[in-house]
Amino acid sequence: MGIISRKIFPACESMCVCCPALRSRSRQPVKRYKKLLSEIFPKSPGAPPNERKITKLCEYAARNPFRIPKIAKYLEERCYKELRYKHVKFINIVIEAYNKLLCMCKEQMAYFAVNLLNVVSELLDNSKQEATQILGCQTLTKFIYSQADGTYTHNIEKFVHKVCKLAHEDGEEHLRSCLRASSLQCLSAMVWFMAQYSYIFSALDEIVHATLDNYELDTHAEDDDERGEPHRNWVDEVVRCEGRGATVACDASPSNMIIRPQPEKKDPSLLTREEIETPKVWAQICIQRMVELAKESTTLRLVVDPMFVYFDSRQHWVSQQGLAMVVLSDMSYWEASGNQQHVLAAVVRHLDHKNVAHDPQLKSYIIQVAAALARQIRSRRMLAEIGFVSDLCRHLRKSFQATLESVGEQDTNLNILLQNSIEDCLLEIAKGIDDVRSLFNMMAISLEKLPSSGSVARATVGSLMVLAHMISLALVTSRSQQVFPEALHVQLMKAMLHPNLEVRVGAHQIFSALLIPSSSRPQREVASLCSGNVYEPRRWRSNNASAFASISVLLEKLRREKDGIKKEKNGFNIHDDLKGKANMEDGRNQGHVHKSSPNIYNITSIIDRAAGPNMIEEPYIMKLTEDQIMQLLSAFWIQATLPDNLPSNIEAISHSFVLTLISLRLKNVNDNLVVRFFQLPLSLKNTSLDLSNGMLTPVLQRSILILSMSMLMFAAKIYQIPNDLIKSIVPFDADPYLGISEDIQVFVRPEADLRGYGSVTESQHASSLLFELRDKIYKYENAMMDVLVQNLSAITELGMDDLRKQLLEPFTPDDAFTFVPQSIFDLDHHQMITHSKESLSFDEMQEVKHLFFTIPASIPKCLHPLPSLM
Repeated sequence: MGIISRKIFPACESMCVCCPALRSRSRQPVKRYKKLLSEIFPKSPGAPPNERKITKLCEYAARNPFRIPKIAKYLEERCYKELRYKHVKFINIVIEAYNKLLCMCKEQMAYFAVNLLNVVSELLDNSKQEATQILGCQTLTKFIYSQADGTYTHNIEKFVHKVCKLAHEDGEEHLRSCLRASSLQCLSAMVWFMAQYSYIFSALDEIVHATLDNYELDTHAEDDDERGEPHRNWVDEVVRCEGRGATVACDASPSNMIIRPQPEKKDPSLLTREEIETPKVWAQICIQRMVELAKESTTLRLVVDPMFVYFDSRQHWVSQQGLAMVVLSDMSYWEASGNQQHVLAAVVRHLDHKNVAHDPQLKSYIIQVAAALARQIRSRRMLAEIGFVSDLCRHLRKSFQATLESVGEQDTNLNILLQNSIEDCLLEIAKGIDDVRSLFNMMAISLEKLPSSGSVARATVGSLMVLAHMISLALVTSRSQQVFPEALHVQLMKAMLHPNLEVRVGAHQIFSALLIPSSSRPQREVASLCSGNVYEPRRWRSNNASAFASISVLLEKLRREKDGIKKEKNGFNIHDDLKGKANMEDGRNQGHVHKSSPNIYNITSIIDRAAGPNMIEEPYIMKLTEDQIMQLLSAFWIQATLPDNLPSNIEAISHSFVLTLISLRLKNVNDNLVVRFFQLPLSLKNTSLDLSNGMLTPVLQRSILILSMSMLMFAAKIYQIPNDLIKSIVPFDADPYLGISEDIQVFVRPEADLRGYGSVTESQHASSLLFELRDKIYKYENAMMDVLVQNLSAITELGMDDLRKQLLEPFTPDDAFTFVPQSIFDLDHHQMITHSKESLSFDEMQEVKHLFFTIPASIPKCLHPLPSLM
């Protein structure tokens, strides 16, 4: 009837109001989806939703995809209506219907996705009701997890700002906490989406900041701080009692090196109801998924850079239990692909950020975090990628340079804190290094680019000094036998002839640290670096004797090779060493023996008193080739006869000579090389006694004489040649600036005033002393030569006549020695003073000028390379 009235009698529609055809049911049959839509909503607002009807609606939509747009449109409009009336239960029904559509109509998502996202947007914007905002976050989360491809990437990205804003909601009430948890759950889904479909949202930094705002510290952090407080108080007291000014250094205490326990990894599908409503749990899940996202260095940088900026602005780098340490430590634990070192490298790289670059205190805090990360990483695996070590050395060099140029005490203390933090970090890295060859190359390149400028060169050598001790620690730990790298050997010899005096000493210290590494970890110092030698790390000065503990073991081993524990021909045995050590300590207590120079080590303290004769361990020593040893002897000769040397240079040359001789004694070498070790000090002795030498001042000649006699006595001791006659020729206290210790090493007297070195008065005293000693030495020279020749003939296969001839010949640099900078030979004495003045104060320079009053305009031919090499 209705069809007839509409088609045949159209006028009925406007005229017959009582016609049955005008009724809706009779005019147009009801669509099934409309009936199903009406049935999902209860008759009364308080009734529960009909789950069966919702499922039936979605099943119908799955069978009839062309009806989905109208269904979705109806649900969207109904949601808007219920939002206006604040009917939360009806809104829940609409959301439940959309969720069922996501589950049952995934392939038809294009038909309802826009309507669903519109509803989500309205829910998130409804700031008056937290419950609806929670629904919006949960719905968006399910929508994200339902994605089969990246079709709706940009639609999802538009919600980042809104969801992050909800994650920052303040308030402790339960509903606000649930809202933050829901928003973080949604953010974790977004991070999962980015990792799944290899797309990074432009607002990733907002996600990172929202996550960190909800990333709470563990409760055990406070307990750790409480346990560490007495230690920090003890450190502060030590600093106060010793009168050290770097009070900020207490932040670098060992408590910062406590390894954080590995946190439990959260599985979103296994969370309890309480955990689901806890924001910090979802914040942890966000970080877990960010680690999964940062599989490559590029994506890692996109993740950690916003983190670092967040830590900078909110001062989260400060303590070991700060948020930076906690988050980065957890990220290192959760990194399953073995790229934990990338996080450490990123932390070091952040030191160049504009927020940090000019703040040494903030840098030190960041490096302390890096040190703790290095310790955590190496506890699980070896460190393979160590390119960031060069960055640490660069910052250490800049810090040393800033210390040299700083004028205020506060700036100096901040730089000291930074230097100590970098040393701590390098020490932790050293324990995890397996192959140090790349570090050798790094050092060689840095030395090759060593500038002539005094402050920059000294700072560079200072940073390399710390790196050298780090490498030595790695060598001792790995016990892998290494040959001294040739490239580094060449560059060190060049640095030993640098125009700056302190750079020369630093090069010798680097050589010593690498050649015979120390097996024991240096004692920790909190005090600042107050020494004038900025290249000398505070970590190593406190335990310099430990490096020579291994040398003493070596000497005892050499003595045992002949007669076991019995007393040998030269009268030395283990009991004599212990007795000598005790006597020397008594002498120090009485003021007779002075040996406090940080560059010198005590060889008589070779064997620990607690260790018996059968507990001697052979030390680790790097190997030197015969060519390298020959070149070193040539370098020592040229260095010892430079006209601008100070006592510290003489001391350094003596120390390197001792180490080189010890390394030679461990290998079978040709006899001529052994003779060269005795020829060098004999030639230096003759040079020092040549009063007609216009190149060297009497004061420097007196220092060279002390150097030559100590070299000769130590060589005799190593090869078990009686040296009583040599000891009796030159008294150990002949030089007021240099002394020879009981272990036959040259050291700078701590009580000597170096400002008077080279003065006119000292030159007169030195000339008088050299004149007296020359006659005495010439008197016993034949007897001394007979002792050397007789004993060396038993050690080597050379004849006595050949030995005497070689020992009497002047020492000349080896043919292969081509590493002397030409500038050394081109400079006159005025230029040498100019290059060296940066190492001295103004008062010292006034005195040192007297050194050169007899020096001609050029250096004599004895210091030039051989004619064939010119």
